[in-house]
Amino acid sequence: MTHPPFTEPLPVDAALPALCAALAARSAAVLVAPPGAGKTTRVPLVLRDEAWCGGRIIVLEPRRLAARAAAARMADTLGESVGETVGLRVRLETRVSRKTRIEVVTEGVFTRMILDDPALEGVSAVLFDEFHERSLDADLGLALAIEAQEGLREDLRLLVMSATLDGARVAALLGDAPVIESEGRAFPVETRYLGRTPGRRIEDEVADAVVAALGAEAGSLLVFLPGQGEIRRVAEMLDARIRDPRVDVAALYGTLERAEQDRAIAPAPAGRRKVVLATSIAETSLTIAGVRVVIDSGLARVPRYEPDIGLTRLETVRVSRASADQRRGRAGRTEPGVCYRLWEEAGNGALEPFARPEILTADLAPLLLDCAAWGLSDPTRLRLIDPPPSAALAEARRLLVEIDALDGGGRLTPTGRHLHDLPLPPRLARMVLAAGAAAGTAAEIAAVLVERGLGGSGTDLVERLERFRADRSRRASDMRRAAAGWARQAAAAGLPAEVAEDEPGALVALAYPDRIARARGKAGEFLLANGRGAFVEPADRLAREPFLAVAEIAGGGACARIVLAAPITPTGIEAVAGHHIEDVEEVVFDRAARALRARKLRRLGALVLAQQPLAVPPDEVSAAVLARGVAAVGIDGLPWTKGQQQLRGRVAFLRRAEGEPWPDLTDEALARNVEDWLAPHIVGVTGLAGIDAGHLDAALRSLVPWELMRRLDAEAPTHFEAPTGSRIPVDYGGEEGPSIALRVQELFGLDRHPTLAGGRVPLILELLSPAHRPIQITRDLPGFWRGSWAGVRADLRGRYPKHPWPEDPVSAAPTTRAKPRGT
Repeated sequence: MTHPPFTEPLPVDAALPALCAALAARSAAVLVAPPGAGKTTRVPLVLRDEAWCGGRIIVLEPRRLAARAAAARMADTLGESVGETVGLRVRLETRVSRKTRIEVVTEGVFTRMILDDPALEGVSAVLFDEFHERSLDADLGLALAIEAQEGLREDLRLLVMSATLDGARVAALLGDAPVIESEGRAFPVETRYLGRTPGRRIEDEVADAVVAALGAEAGSLLVFLPGQGEIRRVAEMLDARIRDPRVDVAALYGTLERAEQDRAIAPAPAGRRKVVLATSIAETSLTIAGVRVVIDSGLARVPRYEPDIGLTRLETVRVSRASADQRRGRAGRTEPGVCYRLWEEAGNGALEPFARPEILTADLAPLLLDCAAWGLSDPTRLRLIDPPPSAALAEARRLLVEIDALDGGGRLTPTGRHLHDLPLPPRLARMVLAAGAAAGTAAEIAAVLVERGLGGSGTDLVERLERFRADRSRRASDMRRAAAGWARQAAAAGLPAEVAEDEPGALVALAYPDRIARARGKAGEFLLANGRGAFVEPADRLAREPFLAVAEIAGGGACARIVLAAPITPTGIEAVAGHHIEDVEEVVFDRAARALRARKLRRLGALVLAQQPLAVPPDEVSAAVLARGVAAVGIDGLPWTKGQQQLRGRVAFLRRAEGEPWPDLTDEALARNVEDWLAPHIVGVTGLAGIDAGHLDAALRSLVPWELMRRLDAEAPTHFEAPTGSRIPVDYGGEEGPSIALRVQELFGLDRHPTLAGGRVPLILELLSPAHRPIQITRDLPGFWRGSWAGVRADLRGRYPKHPWPEDPVSAAPTTRAKPRGT
């Protein structure tokens, strides 16, 4: 079929004949075309005139801004307004008519469309634009469209379009669909690597780069930053530093009013330049006229779901190589350009090739609920490029069963049907449905949470609600109407109310009971019921609240930043989370006091809501807690006697000499097994001070069986009996081995070296003078008598003439005395 002539040729035009032929012969195709090729606005206009296309074409875009821009560009090409041949359907805005042949919709809107009408009556083709972004809605929408095509609509055409995409994987998903590639057209872009200064804020680095680029380059600038906060701070810096009155600074992010977004993407007036500070929203589907300089921070802010605690938080991450290339390409859309990157060139190798698909990092409760509405209890049966992670899927199923959205078999319940009918995430839908008379406030809270930026950017949800209610902008008015509609739906559902008062904090807790938080430690520090730490700035009004219900959180690690929260009263906590609250009695070890403390707790997850002291019960559980506390402060802190320490040393000596069956009585081993050997002997003791030598003696002897104890006395005696009859304690604590110290005269007459361990180990002898000064250490007494004794004897005779120093000590009698007077 012939197509109307277009006044402006686009690079994708060369690929259109092959694309049209492919879709004439097949029900699916993949189009890979680089940024600037024109696929978004040219392909739908061409396909509407194909012979097979008697109905509407649905074009999916990842964001509202991209959808509005695409619809406006196509309508302008036809010399019409949006709502005629080309229509638009996004949240808060629907512009379609009976004349509409092409509908540009966001991916989430399409999911609703196909769930409401699985056959997609009157639709000839569905085009998935910028599919490389791999949002959860895009993956699900494509999977459902494939199922609809295979089971209900063999004539339905599916086209997946992208700039950076593994076309082969998508083509395989579509039944080995043909892949058409467009060469595209891009002007050369010079890349300059500026690096980063360690410890310096990204906003300062970006502001420096912008000022330098304005002085070195012509044209307008597109600056990529991770989020709205950074954009605001950089804008403030540039307002103070840019002296040229011909330079305009504009912000571009998803929650801006539409008029502000339009101002950002409009060409700069003649004779003026523009600096557009944007999030990742400007990576694809948009061409900002006049931009030939890109400054890339290399960062993006993305949601990350943690299934172990059921928490989605915002995380700042490095962009992928594909995203960095998309950003760089923005500088060469209309003329040669330059891209400044705020990292070292060597850092490119550390970038991931592509951004992680949202299905691998997102809360899967909405996906699971949509699948149940589709009639499918197991999402893994869908034709998905990447299977959903099992842990996140299990957590999503647990949540939906807990809020009565799904039954045990994964099927939608009546409550789940009402939840799904509300165009909100499941937790927020439940909040609205369970709010009873407070459904209006609950719906307004949901509006503030799903439409970012409403009511400002403060952390206090109550203040944001007040600003939202007073906001007279079109976006706020549209959201108030939407919220009123949700509240009416909730009233019509007639589900039992779970809150009695119109308290924002309690309503937030209906959606997120695991994010009820209690103040702790320093001002602004909080502990969430899920065990995670979080904070607000100490100067923030919320920092003084004893309890918060946290709606949104950012950052990771041990302590994340609270982005949005509302105060909640103890009464509100009881009303909302009462069925999760437990009354428990516990015994804990107070490390400072080194004693047990018993208390009765009213606990919500990791939070202690109330407590009262109790007497420590004299039972085995308390004894085990005390034993663990002893191990924590150190086994060496026990009141060991010298005899007990020696016993441990004797056993350790034989364990080194023989190995098993001698037990390990080192501090480390005793700490590991403290509940086994110590706890049974300290039942009724409430602190470290109450443990005495008797407890330890019984505990140690329980570790050394009777037969080993009998061998112990024979093979590792406590004392050595010298030939004089003296009993010398054996020191088993030395690194070289067991030893004794005694005067050399007491060993006269001994012709064999003393041994231990059944004769296997020599006893180390530290020989002393009559004044108890060391003169020799030996492990071979006969060798000492034969060798060194002569020299030692000569020295001792001179220093101690009153003592006997025989030439042959083996034949001499041992003694402890000096020579009798007169001898």
